[in-house]
Amino acid sequence: QKKKLLEELGESRLPYVTPADADFHQLWKTKYSKLHFRKSDTVPEELHQMVQEGFLALRKHNCFFQDLVRIKGKDFLTPVSRILIGNLGCTYKYLNTRLFTVPWPTEGHDIKYCSPQIHDACKALIRLNDYLRIEAVKVLQGQNLFETKEIKDREQNFTTSLTEKGSVSKDQSSCVPVDDYVSLKNRTSYNLTLLNYMDPLQMQYLKQEPYFGMGSMAVSWHHDENLVERSTVAVYSYSCEGSAVEESNEQTLKGRDPAVWHVGLKVAWDIETPGLAIPLRQGDFYLMLDDLNMTHQHCVLAGFAPRFSSTHRVADCSRGTLEYIFGQCELALQNLQTDSDSMALSLKSLETAVVKQVEEIHNEVEFEWLRQFWFQGKRYLKCTDWWLKPMAKLEEFWRKMEIMTSLVLSEIGKEEQIEEQRNETINCFLIVLTERQKLRKEWTER
Repeated sequence: QKKKLLEELGESRLPYVTPADADFHQLWKTKYSKLHFRKSDTVPEELHQMVQEGFLALRKHNCFFQDLVRIKGKDFLTPVSRILIGNLGCTYKYLNTRLFTVPWPTEGHDIKYCSPQIHDACKALIRLNDYLRIEAVKVLQGQNLFETKEIKDREQNFTTSLTEKGSVSKDQSSCVPVDDYVSLKNRTSYNLTLLNYMDPLQMQYLKQEPYFGMGSMAVSWHHDENLVERSTVAVYSYSCEGSAVEESNEQTLKGRDPAVWHVGLKVAWDIETPGLAIPLRQGDFYLMLDDLNMTHQHCVLAGFAPRFSSTHRVADCSRGTLEYIFGQCELALQNLQTDSDSMALSLKSLETAVVKQVEEIHNEVEFEWLRQFWFQGKRYLKCTDWWLKPMAKLEEFWRKMEIMTSLVLSEIGKEEQIEEQRNETINCFLIVLTERQKLRKEWTER
């Protein structure tokens, strides 16, 4: 799609607007209404201070890392350095790379941080998380009330006109379904935040924005991945003060000020609608509401000063929590039994479906968890050692599954096996083992 769009554009560039343009607010209202923006003076000063001190402490302790991500079979280091902070045992996957949360302080759990400053930073971020969640609920409720009032007015007019014609009785006018509080809560219950940091002046090369000519990008156009459908994404931005670089005079510039960080928005794969570039001042935040992340794409345009951001998400953790993967392991190990006298291990069942399920879980533990955790090095240890125990437990489960694989091989080699059943087991077993071999080779190369 990108290639096709760029070919269609040729040398020309699409139009975009900034707040300096007369038609900015009209375009925002009509095409980007699900982007909600708040200036920094609406956020409590005490919260600003806590969060900004937290950012600087994490940077001081070298807790931001460039991720090695995989796009179309190739590995790339991200220009932006990141750290994931969030619910205990949660993970977040993007571009084939799984990140593991540094847990924020959780009642009833003793989480050992490498320094009191890291603890305070995580505490500040859970405070920011709570604040942004409450603000998102308010905004969504406000929008729903507005939309509901409009629908009710339209329905009332429609019912009145039909009643006047005598074709419907007044008590037949339908109820308006409103997005209830539970749904609002689910779509704003941020379970983690992905923190970003970049100093543009330290970067040798930044990609240029290709469609509108908006300038240097810190993050290319994308939809956020791995989120609960129609959930809100909240982004708090903090560009560092005291930079040697002065802002340009906006009046003399056409388009966006290159000294100032901006968020760029566009309607996905559309060349009719102008784009938006919105300046991000220190402490501003914005909300991407409802389905905006699906219908639109966004990018981050680099300014001159270093910048942090905290991007709060409702990650889809259906397959991304420790609780989930431990449950899978327990399911697989139900097929392993120990002889009470000899202590010899054996399999309870050699049914094809059972063997297939166990071997697929074996692959999931190895490639979605153990290798994902260790291939980026011991970087999490700069913040906390919390993940070491769960990973040791997962490795123990994995070793048992390796034994189970050997037991399957040994069983299907026995002559008393019925040939038809044996062939069926071998066929399904071979597919999973071939996949395992291919992935081991791929991960070794990574």
